[in-house]
Amino acid sequence: MKINLLVIRTENIEILKTQYEKLGLTFEYHKHGNGPFHYASEENGFVFEIYPLTKSMKEADASLRVGFEIENLESKIEDLRQTNWKILSEPTQMEWGLISIIQDLDGRKIELKNK
Repeated sequence: MKINLLVIRTENIEILKTQYEKLGLTFEYHKHGNGPFHYASEENGFVFEIYPLTKSMKEADASLRVGFEIENLESKIEDLRQTNWKILSEPTQMEWGLISIIQDLDGRKIELKNK
């Protein structure tokens, strides 16, 4: 099995899209059928989408944790210091690689692993 889709929801998709672009994601703005407009980024068969909150949602789910493998982790963390990403842990060598944890504007923890 391979994960091929992840959808997150937020109150302000424009701000969150801009935040995730700083990680290197590129988004397209579109909609499917009667669904809401949203942003989608596709890379290597994986689709990452940012949707607005549903009518029944009062706030975004901050319990989701996502991981991305990126090039030049230490350099990326330095770049992210100048943005609205919160750095929760500095790059640290773990048994599975060099890892850093950051947090998006909705409170989701994002694990960045050096490629």
